[in-house]
Amino acid sequence: MPAAETLFRPYDVAGLRLPNRVVMAPMTRSRSPGGVPGPDVAAYYARRARAGVGLIITEGTVVERPGSGDDPNVPRFWGEAAMAGWAEVVRAVHAEGGRIMPQLWHVGATQGRRSQWAADAQVESPSGLMAPDAAFGRAMTEADIADTIDAFASAAGRAAGLGFDGVEIHAAHGYLIDQFFWAGTNRRTDRYGGASLADRTRFAVEIVQAIRREVGDGLPISLRISQWKQQDYAARLAEGPSELAAMLEPLCEAGVDIVHCSQRRFWEPAFEGSDLNLAGWARHLTGRTAMTVGSVGLSGDFITGFGGEASAPTSIDQLLERLGRDEFDLVAVGRALLSDPHWLESIAQGRGDRLQAFDISKLDQLH
Repeated sequence: MPAAETLFRPYDVAGLRLPNRVVMAPMTRSRSPGGVPGPDVAAYYARRARAGVGLIITEGTVVERPGSGDDPNVPRFWGEAAMAGWAEVVRAVHAEGGRIMPQLWHVGATQGRRSQWAADAQVESPSGLMAPDAAFGRAMTEADIADTIDAFASAAGRAAGLGFDGVEIHAAHGYLIDQFFWAGTNRRTDRYGGASLADRTRFAVEIVQAIRREVGDGLPISLRISQWKQQDYAARLAEGPSELAAMLEPLCEAGVDIVHCSQRRFWEPAFEGSDLNLAGWARHLTGRTAMTVGSVGLSGDFITGFGGEASAPTSIDQLLERLGRDEFDLVAVGRALLSDPHWLESIAQGRGDRLQAFDISKLDQLH
């Protein structure tokens, strides 16, 4: 594993000192009955901190808005019991010397894959669409939008109060914020719609601004974006660098410190004419911290993996080369760390023989 030391360079972002470049990617586990994370969830994250992961981003945790979740066992980020559970998560991770951010989430007009549970309210989205021409739920009013923005800001304030080291906003994968970005699901004619991708960033920009007002300048804000959607894996928000810049610049100006770029495979170019991936372009265009993610250390992508196809450990040499030339700053690792909390220790020790495969059975418990 040549040049693995490049993963272990410290990194500073918005006042947060990270001991290395490896981040645990957010991965929904549905192991918080009634939305309350228990001691097993705290232990799950603490094991990764103990094994040296530089930063942990929690699974998506839903904000206080009716219909924000699609599974009763996904954690929520409101209510006395849930916040007591998150306080224990923070305590356990910090006790191991780790750093942790919650990922704040509203699923919008999507259908949960793991539960037939009925949401506590009709699902909502920019235009009452789950996908282009696929009606589902209702269109949000401007009052709904204002309440949702407040819900994200309030959640961020709770995170700061509990001692989390930052917050991440889930604006990817076809969920609510991404539905505002996507022309196929945002047909609004008011100020939250528009013909251009830059126009359609307003909702996300106002969420970032509200969070920044709530937490001040001392807490890093990460924003997770993607081109692909669970409704359409081939979908694209930005067709080229200029359109991506027009999307990211107002978000960074609003207060985003980390642009977390989700791809199915991190090595794939974002646009023709360059081998830069999406995170590479985000860093190049904005100068902000960029985080890459997508099939790091595994042979298959997460879509096939969660669909039941096993993925074997694979070389990270290309990742190290790209990180070494500062194409991006941070590397989020998902299924490899889900399978094995000691993944980073094995990389550090050059013990490729200890790296584990991923298969769907790994989802059955919190390892």
